[in-house]
Order: sequence, then structure tokens, then C-alpha cells
Amino acid sequence: MLEWNEVSIPRRFLPPFAWLASFEAVARRGSVTAAAQELSLTQGAVSRHLQKLEQQIGVQLFERDKQRLHVTGAGKTYSEEVRLGINLITNAGVKLRTNPNGGALNLAVLPAFGTHWLAPRLADFIAKCPGVTVNLSTRTRPFDFSNENFHAAIHFGLDDWPNVNSLRLMEEEVVAVAAPLILGPRAADNLKEIQKMPLLHLQTRPSAWNRWFAQQGLDIDNVTGIQFDQFATMIQAVVSGLGAAIVPKYLVENELMQGKLVGLGGSATSVIGSYFLVWPERSAHHPPVLAFQKWIKSIVTESAII
Repeated sequence: MLEWNEVSIPRRFLPPFAWLASFEAVARRGSVTAAAQELSLTQGAVSRHLQKLEQQIGVQLFERDKQRLHVTGAGKTYSEEVRLGINLITNAGVKLRTNPNGGALNLAVLPAFGTHWLAPRLADFIAKCPGVTVNLSTRTRPFDFSNENFHAAIHFGLDDWPNVNSLRLMEEEVVAVAAPLILGPRAADNLKEIQKMPLLHLQTRPSAWNRWFAQQGLDIDNVTGIQFDQFATMIQAVVSGLGAAIVPKYLVENELMQGKLVGLGGSATSVIGSYFLVWPERSAHHPPVLAFQKWIKSIVTESAII
């Protein structure tokens, strides 16, 4: 796949900015004299810019009638596009000067993590970095940054996302849970009884039950059951008595306290992966990404201390 710096653009299509500014001003003002006054240049300098621009791109931009210039059809179209480009460059400079650390942060997040952990804390980030506009989108699986308009993403699992930089955030504690209505006497702590329950699975974590049983001392393969694509739906299914599931502890703390769910296997927690902030090299120096890295690292550190 070609990167931008691998694309060779013919020099003729990248004329000096001064030539383009003179051309745009003359096309807009309809006069070399007026354009020269606006740009604080001499009429001779503006005229030379126009001649050199036409020679370089190989297209006639003006029709000359004695001392008057008339923009050609091609010149009119070109001037409109050049004007857009000049305005973009000007606006970029104004934004950079007035808000050097601002801009957009397009962040891909995991649905449950975004809803239950990140969203409640985002107000603090926005208050500390008021110039940054945060745009959140949910993704459940790793993707190719070159095909997505994201500056960064929050990823769960191992630090194995290819071609990115990463910052480890935290381990995730998971717990096996079920609703009291499907539990028999002492079934919550009986591994053989747990094995007989309908076991629910998250599509992105197909080996969660195998790992959980292994940590309990049972080597069990091919643990199958209904699959879900998001924790929220699976947790509601567990509360309704559809089966047992392994979920992040922070997602079900209220249900456990209220007695809607019961922890299995002695309510022991286990760790099956960590959360990472990842970003491609092209975002490495993007001010909003740097600001978000600093902020989320401080939040995670504070949470660990508490």
C-alpha cells in the first residue's frame, strides 16, 4: 500500500505559494493593480508571478486584451480551487496560533469500556484540554489504521496490534456470574455443576471459559454455548437466567451487590488480558493524542493508588 510520502507529485503542479496568491487575487479583484495593492507587491511582481504560473502548469489562465486581463474558463475554475486551498492554509494557521494544543481526537473504543469506564471520566479530560474535540466510535475488533480515520484506539487483550505504538493502561479483572434463579444448592462453588450450566460467550473472547476453568484447576476443551457481540446484552441475558458468563467485574458490581447475580467459583477474580491505548505512527505527534495519553495515564495511576 502506498504511503503519502511515497507518491511522487510532478513539481509543475506545486507552484510557489506567492504565485498562487497573486493569481487568486487578480482573478478575484479583476485587476493587477488592485491585487498588487492587496498583497503589498509591485504590479511588475504580480505580472511576473502570473506569467511564471502559466508557464509552469502549461495552461492559459488569462486572455490579454492590450492592458486588460480576462480570466479564462479554466482560470476561473482553477482560481476557485486555489482560493479554497489558501483559505484552508490560512484557517489552519489561525487555529494553530490561537489553540496550539487543540484539534480533533478521533478515538475508537470498546463498547463496554467506553460506556462504563471512559465516558464517566471524559468530562475531566475536556475540562483540562478544552481545545480538544473528542469523537468516539465503537469497534470490537482491531482494524487497519490506514483504512480508518482514527487517531488512536483502546484495545483489550495482548500488546499485539501490528504497526502501532502502545500504552498499557490496566489489567481487567473478570468474574464468572449467574443468576440465583438457575443455581442449585451449593452450585455456585461446585465446578462440575458450573460446567453443566448453559455457558454464554463473548465473540471477541472465545477462550474465556477455558481459561477460567484452567485457573480453577480443570483442563476443559471446547466449551461451547450461545455467543454475544457485546457485554451489555450478555449481562442482561445472565440476569434473566439464560446462563452463566464471564464478565469484567466492574460491569456487574451493582448487580452483585443487589443480589441479581452471584459470583461463581468462590467469586474468585482472574485476569485474562489488559487494556491498551494504541496509535499509529502518523498520530505520534498529534497534540490531542499526546494530551489524551498524558491524561489517561494519570487517571489510571490515580485509580491504582486508590
